[in-house]
Amino acid sequence: MKHTSTRYKIFRVFNVLFMLVIIVITLFPYLHVLAKSLNEGIDASRGGITIFPRVFTWDNYKTVLGDRNIFNAATITIARVVIGTLLSLIVQYCAAYVMAKKDFIGKTVLLLFLIIPNFINAGLIPTFMLYHRLGLINNFLVYILPGLFSFYNMIIIRTYIKSTIPDSLEESAKMDGANEITVLLRIFLPLSKPILATVSLWVAVGLWNDWITTLYYVTRNRLFTLQYMLMRVIRESEAVLNMIAEAVKEGRDMNDLQQQIKTTPESLISAQIIITSVPIILVYPFFQKYFVKGVMIGAIKG
Repeated sequence: MKHTSTRYKIFRVFNVLFMLVIIVITLFPYLHVLAKSLNEGIDASRGGITIFPRVFTWDNYKTVLGDRNIFNAATITIARVVIGTLLSLIVQYCAAYVMAKKDFIGKTVLLLFLIIPNFINAGLIPTFMLYHRLGLINNFLVYILPGLFSFYNMIIIRTYIKSTIPDSLEESAKMDGANEITVLLRIFLPLSKPILATVSLWVAVGLWNDWITTLYYVTRNRLFTLQYMLMRVIRESEAVLNMIAEAVKEGRDMNDLQQQIKTTPESLISAQIIITSVPIILVYPFFQKYFVKGVMIGAIKG
């Protein structure tokens, strides 16, 4: 089809319009949440907020970030994401590298052993008892060690290795005197950047958003994660809803109530969503080109 033809011009116009619709559909929910996070809580509860705040305020962010322990929690979370992602990639890639070997003896038995925990779970209480025996309760390592290995990620990496890196490349390297470590570090790792970027993004997002681990296994304030601290702010602010409900029953003027209450759980949740999503949004563009390639090759081929 020639670029000057009428059909091609119609296609270009339709393509641009279609992509604009997709962009609007994608951005509107996020801009709506951003507007609510920057709007006064009581006013936002009345509805009608689109993508612009009606009564602008920073009170929601001041409330969420006002806890003096919030920056310590952010440090714990960042350290958890960086250390956990790096160690997880090392463990999962090494496991995938071994499982991709055709001459690895006992591979089938080991795969069966690794896949069983994906279908059989002991439950919360036995897990808590195990962590207690291992000394992981109120220990920073509880954020790192339990999540080092993922069978799903290992299979994705193994599939990528088998489908994109030919065996002849490894054989030729060994003929030149390279050992297993050299082959792994000098050949396989550089060729695995797409899948490593993909898995690292999955792991990092999972670690960044997790607060259940803190809820179950941590009671010391100095080890609280950012998401757990923000969750506590939301829970504590739910008392505001009861105050609003009582005010409505008593027939109090909402304007008077608005002077006393600057935030609501809904507005605080909006601020929390923005705070927790911004770091991932900033990081994602650097991984995007590897992410798409890694997912497509690692998940479809083979």
